[in-house]
Amino acid sequence: MTQVRTRFAPSPTGFIHLGNIRSALYPWAWARSQGGTFVLRIEDTDVERSSQAAVDVIIEGMKWLGLDHDEGPFYQMQRMARYKEVLAQLQQRGAVYPCYMSTTELDALRERQMAAKEKPRYDGTWRPEEGKVLPSVPEGVQPVLRFKTPQGGSVIWGDKVKGRIEISNDELDDLVIARPDGTPTYNFCVVVDDIDMAITHVIRGDDHVNNTPRQIHIFRALGVEPPVYAHLPTVLNEQGEKMSKRYGAKPVTQYREEGYLADAVVNYLARLGWSHGDDEIFSREQLVAWFNLDHLGRSAGQFDEAKLRWVNAQHMKSCDNAVLAGLVAEQLERRGLTVTVDERLAAMCALFKDRCSTTVELAEWLSIYFSDVQPSEADLAQHLNEVSRPALVALRERLAALTVWDAASINAAIKAVIGESKLKMPQLAIPLRVLVCGRAQTPSVDAVLALFDQKIVEKRLQSI
Repeated sequence: MTQVRTRFAPSPTGFIHLGNIRSALYPWAWARSQGGTFVLRIEDTDVERSSQAAVDVIIEGMKWLGLDHDEGPFYQMQRMARYKEVLAQLQQRGAVYPCYMSTTELDALRERQMAAKEKPRYDGTWRPEEGKVLPSVPEGVQPVLRFKTPQGGSVIWGDKVKGRIEISNDELDDLVIARPDGTPTYNFCVVVDDIDMAITHVIRGDDHVNNTPRQIHIFRALGVEPPVYAHLPTVLNEQGEKMSKRYGAKPVTQYREEGYLADAVVNYLARLGWSHGDDEIFSREQLVAWFNLDHLGRSAGQFDEAKLRWVNAQHMKSCDNAVLAGLVAEQLERRGLTVTVDERLAAMCALFKDRCSTTVELAEWLSIYFSDVQPSEADLAQHLNEVSRPALVALRERLAALTVWDAASINAAIKAVIGESKLKMPQLAIPLRVLVCGRAQTPSVDAVLALFDQKIVEKRLQSI
C-alpha cells in the first residue's frame, strides 16, 4: 500500500484564520492517522501580495495548534527552475502551444461572446490542429503558453466529500500555463509540486473544485495519475458569510491571546466539518485515532464563538493544572503581573478552573492573589454590617493565631466563630470573601484562603 502523503499549501497573502487552518487540520489528521507524511508548502507566486510576515503567522499558528509538518516549508518561488524544466517536457510532447492573442483581442472576444449569451472563453485561435492554418505571428509579441485541453469527453473523479464529479471538457478552454515572461501559472505549479512531493491525497477548500479538472488534465499529460481529492465545504462566519479577513475573521494566534487552549481549538475545528458519532469533546489523540475521510461533512460549517468557548471550558476542566499554570502566568504577565509557575499556582488553577471558559478568565480570578483588591461599595454596603463585623474581627484574630495555614485549620476557625456568633455560614463567609477576594462569590472559602499568604489575609481584614 502506498504511504499516505498530504499537504497544506497556503498562500501567504494575509493572516491565517480558523477557516484557513481547517484545511491544514484535516490533511494533518489524515496523515497522522495513517502513519503518513504531512508536507507544508508555501504558494508564494503572488509576489506583490505575499509577505514573510504572513508566512511567519502561518508557521506560528500551526505550531501553536500542534499541526507539526514532516517536510517543508517548500516555497514555490524557489522552484521556478523545476517548473520550467517540466514545461519544456510538455512542449516536447506537444501538450502546450504559444498563443499570441493580445489582452485587447481577448477582451473583445469575451465581449462578443457575452453579447451572444455565450460563456466567455478562449476560442482556440492559436491552437495547432491538423489542416488548420494559424494566423501570422505578430512582430515583437511575447506569447503565452496554453495547455491543449482534450476535446470531447469529460473529466471524472470520485471526490471524498462531494462524491462523483463529472465536468465536460467542452466547458474548459485552453488554460494559460506560462505567462509571456515564461513564469508558470498556479494550476501548473500545483501539479508539478504534487508530483514531486508524491502527494497521495489533496484535502482542500471547495473553492478549488473548478481548478481540479484542469489539474487532472496536466497530471495525465505528464503521465501521472492524479491524487485522491477531498474538497471541504466553506467555513461560514456567525453572519453566514464565508469566513474571511474582510468579514471580521481573527488571526488564529489571537485565540491563543484570548485564552483558548490549542487542543480545544483543534477539537472545535475538527467538528466543524467532520464527526465521530455524537462525540463532541475529544482529545488530539482520539481525533487521530478516529479520523477518516468518510465522515467529512458535505454542508458548510458555521463558526459559533459561544460553542468554541463551551468546548474550551470542557478542555480546561480536564487540562493538567501544571500546564494551565504556565498559560495563566502568560496571561498575568500581559496584565503586568510576574508570577512564579509553581505548585501553588497549579493548585489555584485546580480550584478555579471549573468556573472559567478561558485562561483570560482564570487569570482574572487568580489576580486576587497577586494584586490588591478593591471591593465594590455595593458589596461592602450589602454584606458588611453590625452582625458580620464583630464576627469578622473575631475570625481575624483566630486566623492570625493559626500556626498551620491550610484549608482544614481555616475551616475550623470559621466554624468556631460561627458557633460563637450564632450566625449562618453565608453571613460570615460572604463578607469574608468580599474583603479578602474583592467579590462575593468564590469556590469554598477555606480552600481559597489557604492559597493566600497568611499575612495578606490578615492585612485585608484590617479594614473591617
